[in-house]
Amino acid sequence: MKFPRPRSLNGLILVGFGLVALPLLVAVLWALFSLDRLATQSEALVSTGVAATENVRLLSEDVGKLQRSAGQFMVLESEDSLRLMQQDLRSIELRIAQMRPVTEQAGITQQLEGIGTLAAKIVEDLSQADRSDGDTQVAMAQFAPLRQNVSRLTRILSTYVELQLRELQESTRNAQEISAWQVAALVPGTLVLVLFFTLLVARPIRQIDQAIHQLGQSGFARPIDIKGPSDLERLGRQLEWLRQRLLELAQEKNRFLRHMSHELKTPLASLREGTELLLDGTVGELDNPQREVADILRMNGLKLQQLIENLLSFSAWQTKNEVLTLTDFPIRALVISVAKEQRLALKAAHIQLRLDVEDIIVNADRDKLRTVLDNLLSNAIKFTPRGGYVTIRAASLPNGFVIEFADTGPGVPEEEQPKIFEAFFQGRREQGGHVAGTGIGLSVVMECIQAHEGSVELVNSEEFPGAHFRLFVPQKRMPETVKIAANA
Repeated sequence: MKFPRPRSLNGLILVGFGLVALPLLVAVLWALFSLDRLATQSEALVSTGVAATENVRLLSEDVGKLQRSAGQFMVLESEDSLRLMQQDLRSIELRIAQMRPVTEQAGITQQLEGIGTLAAKIVEDLSQADRSDGDTQVAMAQFAPLRQNVSRLTRILSTYVELQLRELQESTRNAQEISAWQVAALVPGTLVLVLFFTLLVARPIRQIDQAIHQLGQSGFARPIDIKGPSDLERLGRQLEWLRQRLLELAQEKNRFLRHMSHELKTPLASLREGTELLLDGTVGELDNPQREVADILRMNGLKLQQLIENLLSFSAWQTKNEVLTLTDFPIRALVISVAKEQRLALKAAHIQLRLDVEDIIVNADRDKLRTVLDNLLSNAIKFTPRGGYVTIRAASLPNGFVIEFADTGPGVPEEEQPKIFEAFFQGRREQGGHVAGTGIGLSVVMECIQAHEGSVELVNSEEFPGAHFRLFVPQKRMPETVKIAANA
């Protein structure tokens, strides 16, 4: 069952705040109601207790006055003393009327009425004109039980007030316990609601963040589909439109690179062929200055060819059209072959090449690995000062082989190290050579090695002052190796 929920982010946030605040509001209202009820009960209890205590005290005084008035009447037998005694009786009756609501609450109205009845009987007996001395003594003796009844009434009212106070205290404790349970239930409940609505909002936001990161990493192949509030889904559709547009632009760029590279290769092939004919003496022998110029033409032609091949390789990797052709070949022979092609550049810059390569047979794409070695060696020559040296190492490992390139140049600045494998990135330091780079050489290196499921890293070592690259290519099987060190 799918529960309905707000479609917009603002609506979802408002509902979330409402659901989180609703239990808190109910708890606050209940606490206010309980406090008001307890305050009313407390006020009523205080009023009842004070009124009962005061009325009982006054009733006791009225009984005392009645007893004194009765004693005066026995002595004086005058009309004034009789009226005084009757006034004291009316005071007792009025006091009883005032105490009746309290005694009704306490359930002792009968005891209160008994006091009034006994007081009225005493006055009535004393008011008889034909009473005897014995009747007078009997009537006066009734004041003792009358006072006992008043004292009993006082104790009963005090017990009632204490009972009400204990009930109020118990109600207060119950209210405190309920409030504590409410707080104990509200805290995890509120946290659950906050977590639930946070997940509802965080999930599409996380999807958007991943989509933006994907676009930033040139990942245009995977469609962007955002599920959540309507406004976030609308933002996801805009990102999907942007992805499709960027994908179209990337495809157009790759098509342009392929067409341009193929167009450049035809005239370049003619230039290289002409340069080779000049160096072979087909059109006549060249003197030393002419041969030097022809060597320069040949060297820069090779550099241009390398740049064009890099563009083609980069375009192929971007469109995922490049397929590896794995063969077994000796890695040392390939390194030496690449070094011979760069001998003119090494000689012109007076750079020494130091080789420490194990003579091992590896299984890889020979052409792609040649491109990797050529790019790294050309890159090292560009940044190595005159009179420096470049070191190439290769060795086998239990699960693959490793190749290292190091030079004595200025190295890679720390702030540029995270970007050097990005396509078309060029550092601020000036490069050597007559042909400027395109900034995709290291990117092609990364693509080729990753296609072999290997890795490329820039090593920070104290052994070499310049850049130090380490390549690892895994192997399913490793043949026997013979280490042969050489310098060239």
